[in-house]
Amino acid sequence: MNEVAPRVYKGLFGKEEDTSVAGQKIRIRLKAYDHEAIDASARKIVETVTRTGARVVGPVPLPTEKNVYCVIRSPHKYKDSREHFEMRTHKRLIDILDPTPKTVDALMRIDLPASVDVNIQ
Repeated sequence: MNEVAPRVYKGLFGKEEDTSVAGQKIRIRLKAYDHEAIDASARKIVETVTRTGARVVGPVPLPTEKNVYCVIRSPHKYKDSREHFEMRTHKRLIDILDPTPKTVDALMRIDLPASVDVNIQ
């Protein structure tokens, strides 16, 4: 029979590391209407996580969701005259690899604006 050898590679400083064991991962999805608020929040999360010693992937910008609403300008007649309003929902994805208990504690204490929706998985 064919035995499958564990995947081992030489990492930094010639040290062998096993890649077959998957570590823990925290995935954070941010959503907001204001792109400046979401970028500031993502920056704050990345700084906090790197300070605690975990690895960070991101923030990855996800596609912006654009909702367009068409409204008739006149309350009575002139249906051909319409106005368009749009709402843009900006999204970011941050992955935290190999989080420590210190990282989780720091994430729970972080203060983010109310306009930013945070979903942690």
